[in-house]
Amino acid sequence: MANSLKKWFGLLSLAAAGGFVYLNRRRLIARLLQLPPPQYQVEIQSGIRISMPDGVTLAADLYRPVGLDSAPTILTRTPYGRKNANQIFAHLFAERGFNVVAQDTRGRFDSEGEFEPYVNEARDGEATLAWIAEQPWSNGRIGMWGQSYVGYVQWAAASTGTPHLHALLPAITQANLGGPSEQGFMWLDRTLRWLLLLDAMTDQSLSAWERMALTFYAPEQNKRLEPGWNHLPLATADEAVLGHSQSFYQTWAAQDGPDSPYWQAVDLRPKVPEIAVPTHLVAGWYDIFLKGQLEDYRALYEAGHNPYLTIGPWTHVALPGMVATVREGLDWFNAKLKGDEEAIRPYPVHIYLQGADKWLGYECWPPPTEETPFYLQTMGQLATSKPAAGSPPDHYRYDPADPTPNLGGALLSIEAGQVDNRPLEARPDVLTYTTEPLTAPLTVIGHVRLQLYVRSSLEHTDFYGRLCDVDVDGRSLNICDGLFRVQPGRGEPQPDGSLLVEVDMTATAYQFQPGHRLRLQVSSGAHPRISRNLGTGEPVMHGTTMLAADQTIYHDPEHPSALLLPLT
Repeated sequence: MANSLKKWFGLLSLAAAGGFVYLNRRRLIARLLQLPPPQYQVEIQSGIRISMPDGVTLAADLYRPVGLDSAPTILTRTPYGRKNANQIFAHLFAERGFNVVAQDTRGRFDSEGEFEPYVNEARDGEATLAWIAEQPWSNGRIGMWGQSYVGYVQWAAASTGTPHLHALLPAITQANLGGPSEQGFMWLDRTLRWLLLLDAMTDQSLSAWERMALTFYAPEQNKRLEPGWNHLPLATADEAVLGHSQSFYQTWAAQDGPDSPYWQAVDLRPKVPEIAVPTHLVAGWYDIFLKGQLEDYRALYEAGHNPYLTIGPWTHVALPGMVATVREGLDWFNAKLKGDEEAIRPYPVHIYLQGADKWLGYECWPPPTEETPFYLQTMGQLATSKPAAGSPPDHYRYDPADPTPNLGGALLSIEAGQVDNRPLEARPDVLTYTTEPLTAPLTVIGHVRLQLYVRSSLEHTDFYGRLCDVDVDGRSLNICDGLFRVQPGRGEPQPDGSLLVEVDMTATAYQFQPGHRLRLQVSSGAHPRISRNLGTGEPVMHGTTMLAADQTIYHDPEHPSALLLPLT
């Protein structure tokens, strides 16, 4: 990842030198990124002010291909600075025949107003699209492109029903970007890390090097984040990280969960089925928003639309994923904004099969598979045969004062992705169940589920499952995972007093190789990625009391706990 960041900054420096004016520089960058060669030089009009309906003006830059009187336009709206890495993306599209409008969102960098995440993006996006449609250099065909928050603003603009939007490419994002999970826990690490990133980008007291370190370098970020990870109550964790309170974080802390009117107003999922704008979703197997993005795809598909979906072996901040988003964007916009339908691939769904190092094409997601149970067994075994009679349950204690840590996986940092989980599996609060070595390849493609028969000493607790690939050297590499939060009324009570819970472990496309073994981890937390379950039932943002939970995992004929894998 360090080498990727060096390459990224090298490209940024190269792009900035002369603004891509020199043809040899433009061609070199195209070769490095495996893009079609540039067709146009680019002229830039900086500091445009675009008025919103309430009188606030937002700052934007216009990138135009020299020699085109009018052209289709791509809009990016970003809270991360329109003059940062966004310049590279804008140049790449403009060189290939698109106008690009790069805009700072409300309250960020040169734009007026107050930045309150999510709240103003629908009307600001709608107004900006209407402004573009009136400009003489616009041919009336407009698309939106971008990743993460820059993807959410696309859903926001499209949700208004604006007639000026003709193509979307939301990458590594989802239509309900903010708020606690539906189960009530907080995505602790990514929320606090995002607060830190936003603050560092505009903190004028920092040197350029300090700003860059806090933006890109996870160890430096972690030093600032650790006090917030371990702080209670979470309602004031912003002060522990930033040294001051953050107004919109305090607004979030005052909400009473995902069903509050505040979060309902910025949850765009109910509107996704109504959005008929051609949409191409780009996701990563280790992205923090994969689950939500697959739900967005399903909503579009079941509503009768024809969404495209690309999923690669990427994390949220992976450079290859960013470059892939540009490549897919060029093809998508050439087809949907310029009318070149041959520019896009024949299969709407394109996924990377990890472990086999190849791409697969499908008509829709998920492809046909056969769901096969792998049952938890005595002595830490995992097998397709049902557990034997008399198989004793397994036990462990989860203590939120010494929470089970997270390693790798879906994180908003360069520490995301696959890592060796053996240090985690050595803890007494983590159970593992492992198959015998495989004699043939085993291919898993689709949604992974875990059904557990459990008992806890507390009414409020968590159960977490993670699938790993154990290679011939013994490394245990994480693939996908998920968490189920137990509270009164959740789970399926059993006659003997145990509880059946189902953990949604998201999805994957992975081929286990001969000699490798499948491993399931079972625990009760992934700190600080997911906020600790304190065991008391107190509101997640305001709890301060911690109770330890004694956990029991059953695996016998009456309690056939199983990992359910979609096999091809």
